[in-house]
Amino acid sequence: MRKKIIAAVSIVLALLQCMGAEASVIAKGGLSHVVELIPSVVQMEAGEHGVPDDPGSLYALSAVLMDGETGRVLYEKEGETPRPMASTTKVMTCILALENAPGDDYVEVSANAAAQPEVKLNMQKGEQYYLEDLLYSLMLKSHNDTAVAIAEHIGGSVEGFARMMNEKAAALGCTDTHFVTPNGLDSTDEGGEHHTTAKDLALIMRYAIRNKTFLHITETRDYTFSDLSGKRQFSIHNANALLDMTEGVLSGKTGFTANAGYCYVCACEKDGKTLIISLLGCGWPNNKTYKWKDTLALLKYGGENFQYETLWREPSLKEIEVKNGVTKEVYPGSAVYVSCGYSVPEEEKQRKILLKKGEKITMKIMLPKELSAPVKKGQKIGEAACYLGEEKIYGFPIVAEKSVKKNSYFWCADRVFHDFFH
Repeated sequence: MRKKIIAAVSIVLALLQCMGAEASVIAKGGLSHVVELIPSVVQMEAGEHGVPDDPGSLYALSAVLMDGETGRVLYEKEGETPRPMASTTKVMTCILALENAPGDDYVEVSANAAAQPEVKLNMQKGEQYYLEDLLYSLMLKSHNDTAVAIAEHIGGSVEGFARMMNEKAAALGCTDTHFVTPNGLDSTDEGGEHHTTAKDLALIMRYAIRNKTFLHITETRDYTFSDLSGKRQFSIHNANALLDMTEGVLSGKTGFTANAGYCYVCACEKDGKTLIISLLGCGWPNNKTYKWKDTLALLKYGGENFQYETLWREPSLKEIEVKNGVTKEVYPGSAVYVSCGYSVPEEEKQRKILLKKGEKITMKIMLPKELSAPVKKGQKIGEAACYLGEEKIYGFPIVAEKSVKKNSYFWCADRVFHDFFH
């Protein structure tokens, strides 16, 4: 009899404890699941590899050095200033042709294409050519008539192809680019002047070099072809002189108009680094060699002052208290904590970025001071993210590693009676 009385008293006291605990939480407004987030910051510096030097005074009005792997701008000079880009336009013309038609397509020359100004292949109206042959003409010698013939074949008209070019530019993340012509000749339409920025042009080249056929075409030194009738033969030599100036050149395209000046965009691979360089307004006649000097200076700067660093660092995560929470192991009134977990793909852990000395990768861990029950296992409760300056490089969610139920009369009664009878 004595044991039953003691048990009954225990049940009553436990239920009263539950009621008191829940009432206390409610009184403090602890039912809200929205809690202030406090950032925990861990800084990671780049490895020691020499103080970065300035690339020096450049001739180009606009210039960008870009990491070909990530698209990050490593150096810029008026990189987001809109300017005409002349025949560097043809990088976009070529990649759209490769993506929208097979190389053995027959391209018939229109009167409009044949009437384009120099530099041109001098095709005649009604002639037919393989599309693939015309792409060599386009990229190796920058023929204007070839560009229009390709545009009309792919887009139905120059205007239709220009729409495709602008749509593609937007899809690649270009923010201030407008195409009017497929060959880069200065022109204006209702959308504005034909223009781009050094940053946008570098983004276009970064995309283009992912295409193996594009690389094969632009790396070719000499190419011979004929029209479909076989009556006319053509031999062309690659105008990209950088191929003979340095090793590791993947691709490049020159350009010039009286308005744009000398322009150039290229991609090079050295010591495991893929570097993209774009130059706009890099001198006017008689300064044809300025673009090569600027390019070599930027390649040297990128090669000597940037090294790959692994982004990943193991985050240190603390347990978080769960208010108004109960578990099988913890009775009401006692503190309940939940561990934090995360899942990051292995390829993300191996990810690297080009950094120079003094640059810092900052990992910000955003977690609440406390949580309010209920909490479910796998529920997102925060985030960890890596930043380079103000730019977010990548992030991943932080989740609860176990479930925590909310304190209630029903839970208390069930737990007390379970303990009493078992």
